[in-house]
Amino acid sequence: MSEFRGVATAEPDLRQILKTRFGYDDFRPMQLEIIGNVMAGRDSLVLMPTGGGKSLCYQLPALCLDGLTLVISPLIALMKDQVDALRSNGIAAAYINSSVPPHEVSGIYAAARAGRLKLLYIAPERLAVGGFDEFLRGLRVDQIAIDEAHCISEWGHDFRPDYRNLRTLRVTFPRTPVMALTATATAKVRDDIAEQLGMPRARQFVSSFNRENLTYLVRPKRRAFDQLVQLLREHPDGAAIVYCSSRDGTERLAAELSSNNWLALPYHAGMDQEVRRDTQERFIRDEVRIIVATIAFGMGIDKPDVRLIAHYDLPKTLEGYYQETGRAGRDGLPSNCVLFFSAGDRAKLEYFINDIEDSTERERAQQKLNQMIAFGEARTCRRAFVLGYFGETYDRPDCGGCDVCLAERETFDATEIAQKVISAVIRTGERFGPAHVINVLRGSRGRRVLELGHDQLTVHGIARGHGREELKEIVGLLEDEGLLQRSPNKYATVSVTSAGHDFLRQRETLSLRRIKRAAQSNSGPNDPPTPADGARTGGAALGINRELFQRLRDLRAALAQSRNLPPYMIVGDQALQEMATFFPRTREGLTHITGVSRVKLDEFGDAFLNAIRSFGDAQDLAEQANLQPPTRGQDNGRPDFDPELFERLRELRRRLAESRGQPAYVVFSNRTLEAMAQAMPRDHAGFADLPGVGPAKLEEFADDFLQVIREHTAARDAE
Repeated sequence: MSEFRGVATAEPDLRQILKTRFGYDDFRPMQLEIIGNVMAGRDSLVLMPTGGGKSLCYQLPALCLDGLTLVISPLIALMKDQVDALRSNGIAAAYINSSVPPHEVSGIYAAARAGRLKLLYIAPERLAVGGFDEFLRGLRVDQIAIDEAHCISEWGHDFRPDYRNLRTLRVTFPRTPVMALTATATAKVRDDIAEQLGMPRARQFVSSFNRENLTYLVRPKRRAFDQLVQLLREHPDGAAIVYCSSRDGTERLAAELSSNNWLALPYHAGMDQEVRRDTQERFIRDEVRIIVATIAFGMGIDKPDVRLIAHYDLPKTLEGYYQETGRAGRDGLPSNCVLFFSAGDRAKLEYFINDIEDSTERERAQQKLNQMIAFGEARTCRRAFVLGYFGETYDRPDCGGCDVCLAERETFDATEIAQKVISAVIRTGERFGPAHVINVLRGSRGRRVLELGHDQLTVHGIARGHGREELKEIVGLLEDEGLLQRSPNKYATVSVTSAGHDFLRQRETLSLRRIKRAAQSNSGPNDPPTPADGARTGGAALGINRELFQRLRDLRAALAQSRNLPPYMIVGDQALQEMATFFPRTREGLTHITGVSRVKLDEFGDAFLNAIRSFGDAQDLAEQANLQPPTRGQDNGRPDFDPELFERLRELRRRLAESRGQPAYVVFSNRTLEAMAQAMPRDHAGFADLPGVGPAKLEEFADDFLQVIREHTAARDAE
């Protein structure tokens, strides 16, 4: 039996380990607190969104503890990715699963017994393999981490019976701290995880579910293929995953994309295992940028630079949708999540739900689908909707990162149409869904309307002048106002609230706000706005040199290929963007780049520095050809600027560039200095109007340059 013995030496410098072994300057929210709980020998239940930094919470303590950290994961691909990433940072790690041949398993056993491993990843099924329990008993296990812990709960969206065996680890290692980690768990699921794992006193760390870098967009499923192609064009630098509900659907869509010159591969559980493995490897290594997949793909993918997640079909649950969208932007850079929404998809899913024999399970599945439908039909902030589902309050009025909040809105007088809609709900008996009420309002003579005699109602046809989509939107807006409510059952019948009855009786006026559309008749209520460029394309930070960024990407790809690694395991996109923004010229400068650990600095630093220096030198030579400005008033097509002020501005630029270790042109180009020396702005507003001055440079440099301009003009005026 193992017991927890704490760390091997004095209190470790956790931030130093974070920087030298993982390349990060500081911890993300809650990471340090969680690590401290582990180091104190206590159990933890960690809820963090995908990309929030869960794995570091057990990987870093593993380096501080004397013994082995045992990691349980259901995902073969994720094990491999994480072990490869750890090894690339010089950390001894291994994994055992069905893909590892027996002779390699024997070698891993020997390394673990000899204390040469810090982390060992296993699948939950491994615990049932004969002799494995005896092998574990011979090890010093100082930490147990259980990833995807929601799989142990039947209330979770991905219950796996094999996870129930994990409780035996508490018997084998009663004093070893256990960390259960998940990205998707309601309060009910979290409590069930703690109970099933026998850790009732575990401290729960619940991070925000909010992923600020993700933009959520819902689009009507009309001409979906054309919309998808446009989205792929808008994300030229990153990878994309397109989720379909069926195996046939993935193959058809991948084939259609390929026939339109987009290299895309399908992925689903019905494919040969070797083909799936090869497809996944090609995607991870950037050989294929687009994967069209069922939900069988993605859980084990630790690829950080997925810039687009598109749901071509409706997901079954909001938990599944959130987890799948969480595979975008794991590196924290802007990425988009697009759902193509169609009522027809709901009918398909309900067909399968009706085949569920157990009534409790059938009802639970229907409730989860209703939540997904409500998300797709939401007219309020989608981010707030998702967070609210997981019990988190989002109190900002506008998230700025979903199609609802990004849309331009208009206020209209809804008094008359609201009275008509509410009256129709009452007259039809408050026992029908919105579709039937809308049919009555529009004067339909469909079979169902005639059978019920609703063509004889006074409300029949009183809203003929309104489109079906417009009326559907108004029903939703009235729900948001609390005048109508929808039942949670399968048929989602609409009824009138007490406030709705008061509205009719008191003949109140009502104004509503809706998404503004240029052509009301041709657009649906959820037609999306175009997000800001950074959010839409996952573009780089302000000031990035795109040419250098691409050169560094090419260098990274070559380094990765020579080492048989995925490119992101060399360094991530964020590191390349920072290099292409700040132009580090020294090893010291490179240590300030995100994700550059000591091992990566030693192995790859010179290659990246040489590329940056070579590019910077070429740019400096190009600038030198343009350093001598013409005399004032010279007729050469340039603006008539003050040459003395130009020289003073150029000297300031040189000092600022040197203090930042950057080439001078990264601060401002000669053209921008010439414009300053001509316009001579006196304040931030005037400075912002200059060519080459964006928000970032305005904030960072404006005060310094404005001071020089003011001093120069004051001296000139004094003369």
